[in-house]
Amino acid sequence: MPTDFIRPPQRDSWFAPLSIDLLVKVLNTTFLHPFVAWIIPLCFRAQNLPWDTPRVLASIAWASFITLCWIGGAINRRVAFGLPREVDLSEEVIVITGGASGLGLLIAEVYGMRGATVAVLDVAEMENGESRGVKYYRCDVSDKDQVARVAREIEKDLGTPTVLINNAAIVLGKRLLDMDMAEIQRSLATNLLSHFYTLKTFLPALARSERGGTIVTMSSVIGHVGAAQLTDYAAAKAGVTALHKSLTAELRESHPQIRTILVTPGQLSTPLFYGVQTPNAFLAPVVEPVDVAKEIIAAVDSGRGGILGMPLYARWIDWFNVLPAGVQVVVRRLSGVDEGMKTFIGRRGAAAARPEKEPTLIRPF
Repeated sequence: MPTDFIRPPQRDSWFAPLSIDLLVKVLNTTFLHPFVAWIIPLCFRAQNLPWDTPRVLASIAWASFITLCWIGGAINRRVAFGLPREVDLSEEVIVITGGASGLGLLIAEVYGMRGATVAVLDVAEMENGESRGVKYYRCDVSDKDQVARVAREIEKDLGTPTVLINNAAIVLGKRLLDMDMAEIQRSLATNLLSHFYTLKTFLPALARSERGGTIVTMSSVIGHVGAAQLTDYAAAKAGVTALHKSLTAELRESHPQIRTILVTPGQLSTPLFYGVQTPNAFLAPVVEPVDVAKEIIAAVDSGRGGILGMPLYARWIDWFNVLPAGVQVVVRRLSGVDEGMKTFIGRRGAAAARPEKEPTLIRPF
């Protein structure tokens, strides 16, 4: 975990023992799983109940329904995202923007330890320094010339990139009236334009790869619903989501060997949103970076495209905009989505909250 991340003492949702996501996870591995569902009628038969008894028939109907849902889900993924590409970590060159800390650093270190070659692009130094398989490149991804220069260095040093993870982002946390033009330009350049720069720069290399490639786009539920004090961030993330969908449609026709993954998490417990309080720990739990990292890594490893949303409400957030406008206002007030940024401190506040003197680490010789 990043060393400069200190949680606000009032935040406790990350260790909340119960959330709707936990309940759904339990259900998906029990009553909503075909294997378990078919065990129930078998148990009834083991009790010598006839096949035509209501309990047996009901359990068979339930198991059949669950099985059809799982089959339908598999067909849906196949039609939507195609066949998986072949992934060999020893041959993969993974480029991660904003990988010097937080979620990007977790992904970089995991892939480095697993034998992949990782290039981290960031304006800040890597918190833990370069580790096995991970090489750091100082680069401001909002500057297209720096991105082009670093791309040439990566190709020369590490080889042809096969995976691009667009993770770099900044959060200002200010009202539109309180931002100056330079701040707006910097926010949109980092959160939106940088995606265009990296895609234009690295996509030709991914297209040249015989094994194809994978593009991971980090968006946010805020891009779907917006929030007070996040006008710039929400606009950028909405644009990123639209960019992903349009690019996926283009690549499906021109380069079907390239897979795209869209990630739309809720509130992450990273320094980027330090100080923000979740309105409801049960319905909207704060997402741990390690959980998001696991989902992204599993998706990249599988060679498939996909859409990853977490926690549960993030997977259904599109339905929010279908509600009548008045209902949306009521939901916003009840959820507190427009109140969360009032306690925002941000990455700089997190760094300032660190003790001035770090404890000495004693390592064995």
